[in-house]
Amino acid sequence: MLTSGVAIGIPGILPEDSISVNTPTGTPLDNFPDVQRVQFCSSEDSAKSNHYVKEYKIPTPCTQPLAITSDPDGNLWFTQTNTGQIAKFDPITEQFTEYENPRWPQGARSMMWGIDYSPDDSLWFTEERTDGIWKFSIPDEQYTRTDFPKSADSLPQRLSIEGSQIIVNDFTGSKLSLLDIVQNTEGISFLNIPSPVENSFTAAFAVDSEKDIWYTNWVFQGGGVLAKINHEKINDMGTNENDLFDLIDIYTFPSDMNTPNGIAVGDDGKIWIVDTSSNFFFSFEPNTESFTKYITSTPQLSSYGNSSGLIKNPVSRPYWAAFDDNGKLVFNEQTANRIGIFDPTKDSLVEYMIPSNNPNWADCEGIENCGLVQVFDFTILDEKIWFTEWVENNIGVVDRSLPLYFDVVSDRQKLILKKGEQTQLNLLLIPNIADIPNLSITSSTTAPFSDLIISHDAPNVFQLTGDSPRTVVITISVSENAIPDIHKILLSAQTDDLTVSQFVTVIIEQ
Repeated sequence: MLTSGVAIGIPGILPEDSISVNTPTGTPLDNFPDVQRVQFCSSEDSAKSNHYVKEYKIPTPCTQPLAITSDPDGNLWFTQTNTGQIAKFDPITEQFTEYENPRWPQGARSMMWGIDYSPDDSLWFTEERTDGIWKFSIPDEQYTRTDFPKSADSLPQRLSIEGSQIIVNDFTGSKLSLLDIVQNTEGISFLNIPSPVENSFTAAFAVDSEKDIWYTNWVFQGGGVLAKINHEKINDMGTNENDLFDLIDIYTFPSDMNTPNGIAVGDDGKIWIVDTSSNFFFSFEPNTESFTKYITSTPQLSSYGNSSGLIKNPVSRPYWAAFDDNGKLVFNEQTANRIGIFDPTKDSLVEYMIPSNNPNWADCEGIENCGLVQVFDFTILDEKIWFTEWVENNIGVVDRSLPLYFDVVSDRQKLILKKGEQTQLNLLLIPNIADIPNLSITSSTTAPFSDLIISHDAPNVFQLTGDSPRTVVITISVSENAIPDIHKILLSAQTDDLTVSQFVTVIIEQ
């Protein structure tokens, strides 16, 4: 099972069914042979909770929830990839409503990566099995479908309603597509924006305040570009592809950005990109055309297990990204079983652990409370972040209104060091509540190899007691062979269900 999380990390890829016994149940479980039901349908009979996260089990088994959004009334709506349906969750009554799709082929399953709410009280969502764009009318409880403007290898993925148009990225078809919501007598009209990189993936997109659409084009392990095209100019220009090419501005990725799927635009105009094959996320400053690399904390052992001892460098795989109303960047960490929240103003990161875990998606043999629920999507609603668990048949919520166990503050935010030099800083752990669980200190860095070595004077596991802050001394050493550069160090305090971190910038000089 070591490669399972990697395979599903590429959108639209479903592991092939094995030939096995299939015991009929009259439920979506029947779409999988018995031997795969624990892996794809849920390894646990009930949902779980921890201090910050609460889960809810979907009444119908094995629906495989994926894309999720909310409506103005605060209801949650999500797609079910193993039923072809839309479902609603009312957070006040904590009740689910699932809407049967009579147009869905019996036994079919399809990844549905994108969903958005429309002001006409409907939901639009993508579906990759037949390359469909679907509309669900909430008042009428009716589904309608239209063909996506596909090429030979299309995969309609993320979806966003912008004015009277729907923007969809065609992940494997190497284009963005703009579809008019208002249909004429000939059906839905569309416009395709070709990729500036030949034979590339076109991943997620974001629209800034100037109506510029930012998106990524990349070749797996072959580099790529951040692209920008103005939404309003597209409509003024018409459908000539050569003219559209002239509207696209491109910015070459840094060499260590490999699979940039999620993208978001901050209020200050910075572009933020998360890299799904690593622990990294990046900011891009349009005025200087410069990238800055950040890193998540190292995944906790419970997410990957490592019973074989073969995993030397576990990765968190941040997948999608979005900003909340307070200017914080939210992203899901697929193979760390976490939701991350980065504050660009404070240069700090908070990561919430998901309580459930499916051991069939990690190296968990013989290890309890180990594995992944495959959190592939989330939506932000005030102080709460709602998410889906694709292989546990749950939705869950992170409650950010609850105070953090503690805050983490460094007394130095920037260090300038030469090769071979060493320095220290104080990391303050400030308790916010009583009865804080046991914690430990961890660190990670964007520096390659052993250019930076980080150590601390805290015990492996300790308690934070009383009202007074505790100081941990951090020692940072620069290798004699370090390459001059600017790096980010992430200093973290971690419990079983929460990691709170502070970034420190380190400048290595000659």
